[in-house]
Amino acid sequence: MKIRALTGAVQDLQDATDLIDELAARRLGINRTDMRCLSRLSARGALTASELAAAAGLTGGATTTVIDRLERAGLAQRVRDGGDRRRVLVHLTERAEQLSTEIWGPIVDDAQAELRQFSLPELELIERFLSCALDNQKRHASRLRSGPA
Repeated sequence: MKIRALTGAVQDLQDATDLIDELAARRLGINRTDMRCLSRLSARGALTASELAAAAGLTGGATTTVIDRLERAGLAQRVRDGGDRRRVLVHLTERAEQLSTEIWGPIVDDAQAELRQFSLPELELIERFLSCALDNQKRHASRLRSGPA
């Protein structure tokens, strides 16, 4: 059955992605929660601590601890917002940008080369599938967060 083969392929991709994340975290000397926050900062740019907490699904206290660890590792820094001095933004450091390029740059390059093999309608279908899969993951993360342990 094709659906079973596709769901198996998605699971294999998730497992391979999980392995890359684990190996990258080890190389960076951080844990997986820290990695999730780095990912959010990389994708969205500088964020306040509360924005980062929401993006990473963490409490405020946990986020403060993560930011402290990322600063000690030289991967992030708190910077006072020039437009609103009460506001502090968390930025990736140049070192984090460089390491990110070293770790994920070749992966992105290869993925983009592979995607160029598809037609526009095929790419639109892949995008639609990924959007549905992401909605599914978010829905079930919410379910697991709010349900009994």
